[in-house]
Amino acid sequence: MKAMVLESVGAPLKPVDRPDPIPGAGEIRLKIEACAVCRTDLHVVDGDLPHPKLPLVPGHEIVGIIDLVGEGVARSRLGRRVGVPWLGHTCGSCRYCAAGTENLCDQPLFTGYTRDGGFASHVVADERFAFDLDADADPISLAPLLCAGLIGWRCLKKAGNGKLLGIYGFGAAAHIVAQVAIWQGREIFAFTRPGDREAQEFARSLGAKWAGGSDERPAELLDVAIIFAPVGDLVPTALRAVRKGGRVVCGGIHMSDIPAMPYGLLWGERELVSVANLTRRDAEEFFPIAKRAQVRTHTKAYPLEQANQALDDLRAGRLKGAAVLVPSLGT
Repeated sequence: MKAMVLESVGAPLKPVDRPDPIPGAGEIRLKIEACAVCRTDLHVVDGDLPHPKLPLVPGHEIVGIIDLVGEGVARSRLGRRVGVPWLGHTCGSCRYCAAGTENLCDQPLFTGYTRDGGFASHVVADERFAFDLDADADPISLAPLLCAGLIGWRCLKKAGNGKLLGIYGFGAAAHIVAQVAIWQGREIFAFTRPGDREAQEFARSLGAKWAGGSDERPAELLDVAIIFAPVGDLVPTALRAVRKGGRVVCGGIHMSDIPAMPYGLLWGERELVSVANLTRRDAEEFFPIAKRAQVRTHTKAYPLEQANQALDDLRAGRLKGAAVLVPSLGT
């Protein structure tokens, strides 16, 4: 198999040829059709998330066809298109798994972080964490739904029912969750990097009521805000923008330090919460909703060997929507 491998934190990924992996008991192997590039991949590669498995194949927004199954897996799964997300395995026995909050499992494995992921031609995955996908859909369009979509959905659930929704950082996750929120009847207020007119126009093209820089404020207070940008300074900014009783949801797995702020920003029964990982239940809910809401992902496809370029484009904010690696483009 072909793979782009992280050998040391902070280094560029290297193209490597490896023997095709063999699935163990309870596992499946996918021939990868597409793998989207997530900001979490940047956090892994750049060292913001500690102790990745090294050497490592990053990538956790995987769409592919099952071409081999391990012991205990029904052969009827062969040939199916499935998606593999960030959460790749849970223990099933800790207090969190027992309570239905497997996203907080004490002994998890994460795709493209503590087990090899999808920047490759093939990947092995736990069959329990591989979701059946529409066989007729475009795999490139599906790939961002596996994390940007799922995490966005979990953030939207955490946000509650507020109608006026602010979104800070209008990238892959935001452009998906905005479509779902508008379908639900909410009004979207998109906050981008100051001066990023292209991103603001992109948000308006998707139906945002208002779009501006994160240094601006709309004329009305928000019911809720979701922060996707990994910028701790946005927490007090978002708290200033929500009404009393409002909520701010931090959707990233990593964020720079939150600065000291006056208690008055939180007072008035405002709430600050975080979202961690995802659950299989989230996927069961989200994929049918995304289809009913007619979510359309905006993507830019790259050959597998251009993974470093895709990461650089994401890091520099040059993308509108999501970057997606497509192994077949390099053959």
